Amino acid sequence: MTREEYVEIHKDTFLEELFDLLRIPSISADSAYASDVQKCAEYVAKRLKEAGAENVTLEKTAGNPIVYGDKMIDPSKPTVLVYGHYDVQPSVPDNLWHTPPFEPTIKNGNIYARGACDDKGQMYMHVKALQTMLETGTLACNVKFMIEGEEEIGSTNLGIYVKENSEKLKADVVLISDTGMIANDIPSIDTGLRGLSYVEVEVTGPNIDLHSGTFGGAIANPINVLCDMISSLHDENRHITIPGFYDNVDEVSDKDRAEMDKTPFDLENYKTELEVFDVMGEKGYSTIERTGIRPTLDVNGIWGGYIGEGAKTVLPSKAYAKISMRLVPSQTSTEITEKFQRHFESIAPKAVRVKVTPHHGGEAAVTPTDSPAYLAASRAMEKTFGKKPIPTRGGGSIPIVALFEKVLGIKTVLLGFGLDSDAIHSPNEKYGLFNFYKGIETIPYFYEYFAEVK
Repeated sequence: MTREEYVEIHKDTFLEELFDLLRIPSISADSAYASDVQKCAEYVAKRLKEAGAENVTLEKTAGNPIVYGDKMIDPSKPTVLVYGHYDVQPSVPDNLWHTPPFEPTIKNGNIYARGACDDKGQMYMHVKALQTMLETGTLACNVKFMIEGEEEIGSTNLGIYVKENSEKLKADVVLISDTGMIANDIPSIDTGLRGLSYVEVEVTGPNIDLHSGTFGGAIANPINVLCDMISSLHDENRHITIPGFYDNVDEVSDKDRAEMDKTPFDLENYKTELEVFDVMGEKGYSTIERTGIRPTLDVNGIWGGYIGEGAKTVLPSKAYAKISMRLVPSQTSTEITEKFQRHFESIAPKAVRVKVTPHHGGEAAVTPTDSPAYLAASRAMEKTFGKKPIPTRGGGSIPIVALFEKVLGIKTVLLGFGLDSDAIHSPNEKYGLFNFYKGIETIPYFYEYFAEVK
């Protein structure tokens, strides 16, 4: 039986299993869901074992468990380390979902659910690809799985685990499907990811909330001050104003920028899909460059004062914001976090007190396009899509990628099948049925071609 025939026979079962996985609200950022995160890890381990993996265990960490499993067929063959994550972002605001976030629904050829694309749907392709290869006798490489439950909160404990288990995780390449491609008819492979610095800021004015009529205009309003401070972090050209922020930014050559400009991209369609009248970003760079090769600073959440129904004329005691900075090669998350903290504290007026709390971060990563692993991935996509994939730079962050290279000494291949329109981290996240099955079809070819060239 061929792999294609096996998948066709079992495709409905594969989808039912994915739906069971998507029903588990494994939200790592909220401790209220700790039992669900554990349940999800156990489910992944169960399915991985059923797929044919051996030595399947839940590896304990100081946080959520890591699911490990392997299938070592021949010590003379190359080894692929598959990384993915089973935790998901919070689903809020739930009222903006067209269907319940943890009740997967198929509509217009897409699976709608939190985690459908990021990363349960993409991670589960690898589990089913392993099963398909083993059942058809076509597994060409050794394989190890490392599926974590803290990617959405910084992978802090995974870094510790990797350092303590470097021999156990020894491999020739890391294979990750937690990224995307340009379109279903334009395959692409990310060759780089941005780093991340994530902080929370707190601005405090008076010691209690005050009446805005009695005290308004005489006492600093922390929300007003916070908005002013945040606004000052960009100049009129959307250039970040933190001193030294761009000191170590690698400038991409005109030649490489010209190559990036060849990437198929329709700005009008982009604006139409997002329902915006225009784009906005750093002056002098295109939309693709702004999301791939330039650092950014964005407010991810801001709150304070009264936000309930009706009116309450209050001058708040505190205001808060969560801020993320996407970083490019040669910037380091620790240094950028320190520069942000110094600057943000320095621009605060004396009428308020400012506290900056660093959360998590990670470094940018670039993968070569001439390595045996990348060439194998390119051949695999060309085989199943009928056209050679385009190398692109991803705007997102997978902080652990840089650590894999530093600790394990191996590069990563980012073989993602998601789309920009999949609304990851947003309400109505989706993942195409086409993409799910195309991933299961493509991954075995990567193993086949990597075994030939390694």
